[in-house]
Amino acid sequence: MESDVGIVNIDDELHDQIRKASTVSCRSINSQTAFWIKVGMLCEMNPTLSFNEIATRELKGAGVAPQAVKVAST
Repeated sequence: MESDVGIVNIDDELHDQIRKASTVSCRSINSQTAFWIKVGMLCEMNPTLSFNEIATRELKGAGVAPQAVKVAST
């Protein structure tokens, strides 16, 4: 399978925001950009769903099952 990889030009301010977000999210700058692109595309394709609904649907589709949250005792 052949893949064409291209360069996307973005302005410096957006690049700075992606860099900051990638640090918080523990993602590379490329992974953060790909995440935002995918989420944006899903939001445009599903305008009636909230971000949380889209994220939940994608996680379930990937086979992620919710786990009970354990509260640490003090």
